[in-house]
Amino acid sequence: MTVTDAIGRISQIQATIAQLDTITTGSTTSSASSTTNASSTSFADALASALGTSGVGGATGSAGGVTGADVVADAKKYLGVPYVFGGTSSSGIDCSGLVQRVYKDLGIDLPRLVSGQAKMGTEVPSLAQAQPGDLIVTNGGEHIVIYAGNGKVIHAPSEGRNVSLVNNWMDDSDIVTIRRIVPQAATASASAGGASAFASALASLSGSAGASGISGLSEISGLSGLAGLSGAGSSGSTTQADLLRSLLSSVMKGGSL
Repeated sequence: MTVTDAIGRISQIQATIAQLDTITTGSTTSSASSTTNASSTSFADALASALGTSGVGGATGSAGGVTGADVVADAKKYLGVPYVFGGTSSSGIDCSGLVQRVYKDLGIDLPRLVSGQAKMGTEVPSLAQAQPGDLIVTNGGEHIVIYAGNGKVIHAPSEGRNVSLVNNWMDDSDIVTIRRIVPQAATASASAGGASAFASALASLSGSAGASGISGLSEISGLSGLAGLSGAGSSGSTTQADLLRSLLSSVMKGGSL
C-alpha cells in the first residue's frame, strides 16, 4: 500500500466512524433486531470501504476480483468498433473512451479524458514491467492504450480506423506514464482470501455476541489491536464505531489490510 493509499483509507475510516456514531446514538427503530441488522450492514460497508474495495487508486466503483486479464478480455469485445472522437460506446469510441468503457464494464469508474486517466492507479516504472490491463499514455499525453501482454496493445487509433489489437510500437522514450489500475491475478487472489476472512468475521458480528466477531477480526494479519475489545463486546458495550476506531488504530500502528 502506498502512502497516498494509506492516507485515503484512513480518511475513509474516519468518515465512517462519524457515520456509525450517528447510527449508534441518533437513530431509533421500532425493533431492536432491525437496529442490529442496520448497524451490522453499515459496519460491513464500512470495512469494505476501509479495505479499498470501493475504490482503486482514486477510481470509484468496486474492483472486486478484477484482474488485468479481465481488462484485456473486455477490451477485445470492442475490436473493430470505429474510431469516433468523443465516442464512448460500441457504435463509436475514441482512445480514452475505450479505456473508460472497458473499466466501467468491470465496475470501475475512471475519468473521461487521458489527462485524468493518466493519474489513476499506481505508476509502473518501465515498459518491461508492464502487465496485461495496464494503461500506457503516449504521444505527449494525447493518446492512451491498453497493454494486452506479449508485446501487444489494444487501442482506438484515429479517425477512419477501428479499435485494434496491434504490436506495441513504443519504447520507454515514447511513454509519458504507465498506470496499473487493477492487480494481477496472484495479487487479486490473495486479496480475495483476505476479503473472505473479513466476511467471516463480519458474519459473526451480525448477531448480539460481539465478542466472537471481534476475535475473528483480531485473527486477521496485523489487526491484533482488536483483541482487547473482545471482553467489552460480549457485554454489549462496544459499538461498531468502537470496532472501526480500533481498526484505524491498528492500521496506524502498522497493521496490515
